[in-house]
Amino acid sequence: MEEKAKKLLILYASQTGNALDVAERIGREAERRGCLAMIRSIDDYDAAFLPREDTVIFVVSTTGQGDTPDSMKIFWRSLLQKNLSASWLEGMHYAVFGLGDSGYQKYNFVAKKLDKRLADLGATAFIERGLGDDQHPSGYEGSLDPWMSSFWRTLYQIKPKFLPKGPDFVTLDGKLIDQPKVQIIYHHDADKMDSKISTASGIETQFEMARAQYPGKLSNVKNRPECFIKMIKNQHLTGGNFGKDVRHLEFEFASSTIEYDVGDVLDILPSQNPDHVDSFIQRCDLDSDSYITVHPREMGDHLLDTHINVSRVPVKLKDFVLWTMDVASASPRRYFFEVMSFFATAEHEKERLEYFASPEGRDDLYKYNQKERRTVVEVKVLEDFPSVKMPFEWLVQLVPPLKTRSFSISSSQSAHPKQVHLTVNVVSWTTSFKRNRSGLCSSWLANLDPKQGISIPVWFHKGCLPAPPPSLPVILIGPGTGCAPFRGFIEERAVQSLSGSTAPVIFFFGCRNKENDFLYREFWYSHAQDGGLLSEEKGGGLYVAFSRDQPRKVYVQHKMKEQGQRIWDSLLGGAAIYVAGSSTKMPADVMTALEEIISKEGGVPRESAMRWIRNLEKAGRYHVEAWS
Repeated sequence: MEEKAKKLLILYASQTGNALDVAERIGREAERRGCLAMIRSIDDYDAAFLPREDTVIFVVSTTGQGDTPDSMKIFWRSLLQKNLSASWLEGMHYAVFGLGDSGYQKYNFVAKKLDKRLADLGATAFIERGLGDDQHPSGYEGSLDPWMSSFWRTLYQIKPKFLPKGPDFVTLDGKLIDQPKVQIIYHHDADKMDSKISTASGIETQFEMARAQYPGKLSNVKNRPECFIKMIKNQHLTGGNFGKDVRHLEFEFASSTIEYDVGDVLDILPSQNPDHVDSFIQRCDLDSDSYITVHPREMGDHLLDTHINVSRVPVKLKDFVLWTMDVASASPRRYFFEVMSFFATAEHEKERLEYFASPEGRDDLYKYNQKERRTVVEVKVLEDFPSVKMPFEWLVQLVPPLKTRSFSISSSQSAHPKQVHLTVNVVSWTTSFKRNRSGLCSSWLANLDPKQGISIPVWFHKGCLPAPPPSLPVILIGPGTGCAPFRGFIEERAVQSLSGSTAPVIFFFGCRNKENDFLYREFWYSHAQDGGLLSEEKGGGLYVAFSRDQPRKVYVQHKMKEQGQRIWDSLLGGAAIYVAGSSTKMPADVMTALEEIISKEGGVPRESAMRWIRNLEKAGRYHVEAWS
């Protein structure tokens, strides 16, 4: 028991991997300072044991509109039990570091509510919570560096036993603190391997065998896809001379058919450019045709592998890289540069890498790496440091994992039983140094030819927009690609109307030009005429804001104010509000417009209007799904 109390417990709740990165960094810092640390994913920890802990560090991400990560939901429910007393965690010290994006209204909401709940249960915070912000020029590290500097000094003041050599002691022995967390075993009998693999052919099998072996950062859910789909339609929605490229994509189920609801989200794992993968393999002096298995190395308390019981079938090295390691779109973390410094044989390269990995070099690293979105393969990271020869084990651990991308589903399964549709903005931009960049998944999808018949691994899950029952009046607000889920809503309700009565639907859409980016124009018009769902005779409405077709810019919030009386009457009639689209300003502007409408039409002060909207949220009548 005494030994356990001397270990610093670090619990992380991660959705995309950032919280895990922070937890591992705190763990590395602890080791260098002679502090025993134990890292655990929060879904691997029973909250009932918290009263026995001495000191706990929580690293938590906020997802969507203030939601807890999937891995934290059970833990959070445990903390909300009504039978827990205000002294349940008395004697436990804690610290919270949150990761969020100030572009969202509920910025770092999970960290804030966790901090409050722990205090309400009697625990003592020994340092003010840290809040990492993706909008900061250096990302979350802009807050993490100063927070960690204060963290060790404060920890020593209240719990000196954790830092027996003092708060300023740091191991500087020029050696890596740890071995890599994985071990690669090469299988050299190629003929036997080819024979074994041939019994399980197809991209689906190759994909699963590779993903099953990736350590740590991928949950079991993301290894085995729910199903595979194949593209059957790839259609431009925007004009040819317009600056943006938005596609309507249709897919059919290639394996089993999965049931989904309108408002659900589809996660897609994109394929990487084989040329980029080949370039990475060649630069790292690897054999693309060799067969490997990837195993977790015994790391004591730092064993993070979640696939201990996985049956590992040898896979080709190239397939493993292709399906698990993002070599051509994601920027490496700062720790990547730190490890590179240990393998640099040229002194000037070593000095530059050590500088990049230091707090003093953080801003310069951001300009070099994140701001330019340099990738492992083109990075110039490997090209700019030619003396670095990093073992493949370290590359497997440190190259960013290939992650799924999420898209709002824009179809109704009632209308398209064996299909799923997406509305995809093909992402592209120019960096500060005039380098053209593009989104990995959206560009890959846009370049797919339905005739190729490529199998695409996908997962379905609930989003922030629950499917409304046919009797519920709805006000839909979806500018740009925010219209995607509402296309599915309208399709669903149109099918429902064939067998019974349905409640009115009011839809507000916004775009730049009527001719260039009025997405699904004919679809909306068809439902706004001749007794359609959006027609006035059905109690509906279609209101479109074209922001660039007149001297004064007009957005959806302006159209909402014009229809303030209708919105107010609908809310009094029990209508629910659904908002979808860009997270930058739109959700806040829409809420401000609603406050003004409720205040004016209801004859109440703005403060009362704000409470009115909060009550709508609590009643499940105000939903927002926004993305950056």
